[in-house]
Amino acid sequence: MSPATHHHIRPLDALATCVVIALCLSWGFNQVAVKLAIHDIPPMIQSSLRSAAAALIVTAWCKARGMPLLTRDGTLVPGLAAGALFGVEFMCIYQGLVYTTATRAVLFIYLAPFFVVLGARIFLPADRFGAAQWLGLGLSFAGMIVAFGLPTPALDPRQAVGDLMMVGGAVFWAATTLIIKASALSRISSEKVMLYQLVVSAPLLALAAWLAGERIDALPSALALGAFAYQAVWVVSVTFVVWFALVVRYSANRLSAFTFLTPLFGVAAGHLVLGEPLTPAFAAAVALVAGGLVLVNRAR
Repeated sequence: MSPATHHHIRPLDALATCVVIALCLSWGFNQVAVKLAIHDIPPMIQSSLRSAAAALIVTAWCKARGMPLLTRDGTLVPGLAAGALFGVEFMCIYQGLVYTTATRAVLFIYLAPFFVVLGARIFLPADRFGAAQWLGLGLSFAGMIVAFGLPTPALDPRQAVGDLMMVGGAVFWAATTLIIKASALSRISSEKVMLYQLVVSAPLLALAAWLAGERIDALPSALALGAFAYQAVWVVSVTFVVWFALVVRYSANRLSAFTFLTPLFGVAAGHLVLGEPLTPAFAAAVALVAGGLVLVNRAR
């Protein structure tokens, strides 16, 4: 088995598991940060500014470490594609939230691990799931249903459009993961991979904000600026870079399954920071997701 093939199917070790759980925890609190800033900084503008600010931070980090960014390494085309997918993913998610509810959005967005596993059968044939892994993926998704409830039929045509946009966001999220894993992007630094996505997505999201008629009418509050800084400095500039480093080194299928933890951490963060209630089903949901992840990450 070649080293590249080994990386495609490599289960997460103890350190990688702890790291990805910490990432999901950070992303769970990111949902709260978006809510705290959204009244002063509209969502699409927030996402565009976040990409632009993070691009400057990551570039400064690379310059400080002497990392080459403009060398010809055969990654331009897949890098631009990954950036476009990254930008369209957030367009779908943020615009979809205008039409559908947050609860429905969570369930449709977290179809992404299924799309990663299905796509891996074509683009990463060495990284295929067996019956136990599929069962684990199903258990984790069942945890999502227990936590957030099974979506009822759309009551409004606009809601159905929003649901489809969330599914689209899940598809683009999965496609971004697969293109990074299966292309020349897997051979470069995770910082450069992230920069491709930030540099391409910032203008795309700015255009989407302009088309949506978003604008900032007054100076954002200190709370909104702090919440935005958390997203730009920590979530995008640090945790996303670490995530893409993990995508290169470990099984994309197993990593994607761990993202089921993010909405659960988001619920817990909403309870701790915003005082939102926890339902009795939350503990059962955590147990289902955790049990599913154990099955998913078993070595075949």
